[in-house]
Amino acid sequence: MAIKPYIDETGIHIPEYHEILDDLKSKWREIFGADLYLEADSQEGEMLQIFALGLYDAYQFSSAAYQGFSPQTAQGMGLSRMVKLNGLRRRGATKSYADVRVVGVAGTEIIGGIVEDIAGQRWNLPPSVTIPYEGEILVTATAQEAGAIRAQPGEISKIATPTRGWQTVENPEAAIAGVAVESDAELRLRQTHSTALPSLSVFEGIVGAVWNIDGVSRMRGYENDTNVTDANGIPPHSISLVVDGGDAQEITEAIRAKKTPGTGTYGAITIPITDRYGLVTRISFFRPAVVDVKIMIRLKIKSGYSADIEDKVKSNLVAYVNSLGIGNSVLLSKLYLPIDLADTNAASNFAAPGEPRFEVLELQMMRNPPYLPVNLNIAFNEVALLEAGDIDIVTTL
Repeated sequence: MAIKPYIDETGIHIPEYHEILDDLKSKWREIFGADLYLEADSQEGEMLQIFALGLYDAYQFSSAAYQGFSPQTAQGMGLSRMVKLNGLRRRGATKSYADVRVVGVAGTEIIGGIVEDIAGQRWNLPPSVTIPYEGEILVTATAQEAGAIRAQPGEISKIATPTRGWQTVENPEAAIAGVAVESDAELRLRQTHSTALPSLSVFEGIVGAVWNIDGVSRMRGYENDTNVTDANGIPPHSISLVVDGGDAQEITEAIRAKKTPGTGTYGAITIPITDRYGLVTRISFFRPAVVDVKIMIRLKIKSGYSADIEDKVKSNLVAYVNSLGIGNSVLLSKLYLPIDLADTNAASNFAAPGEPRFEVLELQMMRNPPYLPVNLNIAFNEVALLEAGDIDIVTTL
């Protein structure tokens, strides 16, 4: 193997540290003699290790720079620069928002109002809110902190900045959760979809256009090109998109701009769009319905089992289920692997090497009671959501 980095049709190749060190020792002995002692406990051997490490670090830097020229391997700021070639930019964190009903004495003006939910998270009202003659008004409250802050109906109910005449506040519907800064993996996926914009397939072009809308975090598209309604209820010769995030008006505009004449759209949200000739087209799509998954695990615990392992089981399951995406069912058989991967350190002071610290005796799921040992079916316009608090682990010796 070459001792220097090289690039061929398969990419960049760099030598390992020990190969660089062996090559330096070989060259050193060519100069000063084959019997020269160059092990780690010698001065010259230690010096060559420093040289080898410096070269290895430089080669690693060269490899990272090379990988930064592809959106599939670039990271961080390098990836942000690469996707600009596709007209994309990394999405920043967004804040959750919720419509809240403000009740009070007619004419009361609330300046800089702040409300709280049951978890203590603060939400800002618009800068100025005036309660009308009816005694109540519906306004949008925005979370002070960015990210996926959730609030179920009725949980935003505390007035944090009391104002004379302002009596109560409550959110009738669940808050729309914000998102964290777009990760490298999410940005790579969006870049892949965005390249479908100029594709020959009209449907791929529609999907790519919607993916490119600011705020869209995940989506799935369906097409029924038959003469009968399909199993999902999609009418003949129609498309249906399930879109999480993004402005509804922008989504419908993107669908209308890309779809062919005569192609129907199917969904629970319908927005009429008027073109330049005054013709009205009604565009429909779905927002994904969240299915709260609950899991019960019965474990037989052994020597070395700890609370850390239990936490790892939960985090592995949460990561797996929440990565399934729209329209994907939760299969019971697929849950065993993330559970088993929680026991990654069987060789410890408390367990013999290779000895598992727990066994799964029973595994059940539900979306509505009771727990059952069956798969959890997710409809085409639904998405599974699992939180650590919805995982019930029962242990037995």
